[in-house]
Amino acid sequence: MDERTALGMLGDRLSAAGDDAAVVDGGVVTTDMLHDRTDFPDGTTRYTAGWRAVGASLSDVAAMGAAATAAVAVYAAPAFDEGELADFVDGAADVCEAVGAEYVGGDLDHHEEFTVATTALGDADDPVRRSGAEVGDAVCVTGTLGRSAGALRLFEGGERERANDLFRFTPRVAAGRALAGRATAMMDSSDGLARSLHQLAEASGCGFAVESPLPIDPVVDEVAADADERLELGTSFGEDFELVCTVPEEALSAVRADLPVELTRIGRVVESGVTLDGEPLADRGYTH
Repeated sequence: MDERTALGMLGDRLSAAGDDAAVVDGGVVTTDMLHDRTDFPDGTTRYTAGWRAVGASLSDVAAMGAAATAAVAVYAAPAFDEGELADFVDGAADVCEAVGAEYVGGDLDHHEEFTVATTALGDADDPVRRSGAEVGDAVCVTGTLGRSAGALRLFEGGERERANDLFRFTPRVAAGRALAGRATAMMDSSDGLARSLHQLAEASGCGFAVESPLPIDPVVDEVAADADERLELGTSFGEDFELVCTVPEEALSAVRADLPVELTRIGRVVESGVTLDGEPLADRGYTH
């Protein structure tokens, strides 16, 4: 059973599943797990690991249009190095502070592979789900795409300082708050733009007609061999943690004016299908 099939099965069993976070008693809660071999390239500092791991869960809170309140993490490693552990906690605390939340601790465990499990909490008066997109809405994305793909290439090329900087993304909590009550559907792009669009389309029972140019991060132009690879890294690599949302066309200008980050209109909601420049956009993205 692959991840998508497993998630579908769980969604049938759990009424609170299906969005980036579960809505519980006026708040939201979400959890993530990251591993050394699959999520932290060689050269990732423990500070960056703490920032990125907790940031991934905070991004899910952002995708619900919620105000982030607190986060915890389970830190598991073969041995506890005092400096590494302190750096991890500093990174976790700093990403929380960046979005107005508090890092309140967690748990320690021994494991053969460095592994982190994180949980984030948020308050949501009007949570934004994946299921509300309507035909005619604009489909938009915050920030730029492909940042993490570019960082990975920089790690591979030995540019560790710059790669770590790129890996420390800012969760779009402030943007999510500004979109709450105005976006009709929303999720984060942790699995990549292409997969996010397919997931939103499935949840909302609609399609998306997306058009170039997409807001692909300049670092992708540095590392991509050609235009095809540039598009692949920008749409299907994943791990960007931007917000993908749908907004009524008549509200778009006002929404843009209130957001603390660039919001790019990349297309429109249609009856069915997911296309880029009139051609089918494959459902490809990050898979755990």
